[in-house]
Amino acid sequence: MDKYTKNKISSFCCLFCSYINSKVIILEKEVRVRFAPSPTGVLHIGGARTALYNWLFAKHYGGKFILRIEDTDRSRSTEEAIKEINSSLKWLGLDWDEGPEIEGSYGPYRQTERLPFYGGAVEKLLEAKMAYRCYCSPEELEERRKAALKDGRSPGYDGRCRKLTEKEQKNYEKEGRKYAIRFACPKEGETIVSDIIRGGVVFQNTVLEDFILVRANGLPTYNFAAVVDDAAMKITHVIRGIDHLSNTPKQILLYEALGLPIPAFAHLPMILGSDGKPLSKRHGATSVEEYKKNGYLPEAILNYLALLGWSYDEKTTLFSIEDLIEKFTLEKVSKNSAIFDNVKLQWMNGCYIRELSVDKLTDLLIPIWVDAGFFAKPSDFGIEKLKMIAALVQERIKCLTDVLELTDFFFKEEIEIDPKAADKVLRKSEVLRVLETASDKLKEIEKFDTENVETALRSIPEELDIKAKLIFQPIRVAVTGKMVSPPLFETIEVLGKEKTLKRIELAQEATEEREGNG
Repeated sequence: MDKYTKNKISSFCCLFCSYINSKVIILEKEVRVRFAPSPTGVLHIGGARTALYNWLFAKHYGGKFILRIEDTDRSRSTEEAIKEINSSLKWLGLDWDEGPEIEGSYGPYRQTERLPFYGGAVEKLLEAKMAYRCYCSPEELEERRKAALKDGRSPGYDGRCRKLTEKEQKNYEKEGRKYAIRFACPKEGETIVSDIIRGGVVFQNTVLEDFILVRANGLPTYNFAAVVDDAAMKITHVIRGIDHLSNTPKQILLYEALGLPIPAFAHLPMILGSDGKPLSKRHGATSVEEYKKNGYLPEAILNYLALLGWSYDEKTTLFSIEDLIEKFTLEKVSKNSAIFDNVKLQWMNGCYIRELSVDKLTDLLIPIWVDAGFFAKPSDFGIEKLKMIAALVQERIKCLTDVLELTDFFFKEEIEIDPKAADKVLRKSEVLRVLETASDKLKEIEKFDTENVETALRSIPEELDIKAKLIFQPIRVAVTGKMVSPPLFETIEVLGKEKTLKRIELAQEATEEREGNG
């Protein structure tokens, strides 16, 4: 058997064994997963999906979900971002078992508080000659990168400090040069990433540059800190986006060099916009906080995010969180990129809104009405009336904020009639007769409720010999200012007798004025 065939057989055996190991690790250990955001901004949809998949995986197997804050990029990390990420996760209901505010046995859970852990690990690598000091300045590295690209060579680090003598190192230090610490990557063989979603992925070690472990400022890089922390926190599965796949062979080499157990890996598919490009602001809202402000429910966001790369079967779309915990497995996560569809998310959000009790929906709508300045507190308008309004619009809204346009006329003493509605509806010859008759009928009602309002107004078409549509549209425009509104009879009950009659009277005057100017 020739050398080429032997190598291929060996690679296949390694791939097969590593794949099997990634499957059985679930049975051998308590599942421990982590979500480790960098606090440089808000929690975006991609990060929220990663957090959700980790959370569901932990819940499914009765394991632990850890939140770790990777804040070693001090120039960009902020306390405000940490608060916003924590707040977004809590709003979604993704509670963590260990992390900020919930200390466990493996803290602290902020990397800037874990620096001694990294110092010990890097000293071990230096002593074993698996790491070395690099004195190249950022300017020198950039010059070489540009030259390499110009010559068609790899722009990665060329490893020149790997062979420095002790004397050369001392000379550099005498010059006052600061140094970073790089990992001495093996230059032969291959590193196999056993991915639960993608199977075995082979990386030739020759393409891996000697990456930095510790920057010149003494802070660890992502690849180094993540390995040290994952091992210290006994993470069994690393579930993260496909953009991290290129980091994984480097991390595996670090695990091996430090003699640490290697977790199982699962790299999630990308999330793309409708144009097939990576999801970004040009596709609309991208952060959890934006969706919250735009009137989405956390249950709908979680349901939709779960389906961005995972499916239980070909027909089921709506899942309760209990269903997701029961049914979620990484084996059902697709390798293919997921397309984010705002229309489908809106539809799903509407489904969840319709499932709410009227009391719960009212509670959710009150802050939106207050923020819009419709009233200062619910008692100013009447909680029972607010519940009636919530019930009227529940079937019509896809997002909670849709309620503003649908209900603003309820809260105003005087309304402006939409010019298009006025031109289309109030210019018809029979409008004055309709409004006058409606006013007379409504004045006669003693108990001003939906049933009596409907009885009174439904008698008008036959009495005036006019089609029902031509009766109810002018009344709707008169009392709401719009051609589209919640159900008319219920709307009139909420508005009340005095406000309804006043609006009809004003619409009559406006119609007469138009006719006079006509």
